[in-house]
Amino acid sequence: MIEGEVVEKMPTEEHRLVTSNFIYALSAYNRQHKLGRVGTEVRHRLPGDALNSRLPDISFSRSRRPLVREGSVPEMPDLAVEIKSPSDTVRKMREKAAYYLENSVRLVWLVFPEQRIVEVYTPDGEVEILVEGDLLDGDEVLPDFSFPVAEIFADPLAA
Repeated sequence: MIEGEVVEKMPTEEHRLVTSNFIYALSAYNRQHKLGRVGTEVRHRLPGDALNSRLPDISFSRSRRPLVREGSVPEMPDLAVEIKSPSDTVRKMREKAAYYLENSVRLVWLVFPEQRIVEVYTPDGEVEILVEGDLLDGDEVLPDFSFPVAEIFADPLAA
């Protein structure tokens, strides 16, 4: 929900593939390091802000708070991953990144499947653009995490 308006997502099979690849890598990392919780499309809402919530495609939270069983998580995640769907614009994607960073998210990955790139945003204002051949790392949020950008877009059925 953005400014009180429900915004529908329109994911594709490619979107699902990228999400699955991320979840596999992040879950394997988290099973080993036990730093927090990985989720897909978990609703996050800041306390006192009834007009805005966010539903990142993938999120990672290092918080030790109790598991939320109903409603929204009452804080933003440490990592938010947004994967561009055909209905998204680059501008909207970057607005999402700005919102996350303005609201205490420590690391944002914007993923563009068509271009096969990842934009990495951190609170210091730095933006890094990664391409196939590069390694995506978890910065301070996910210490020692690295994932080849090519693997983000890998299709197990591709020749």
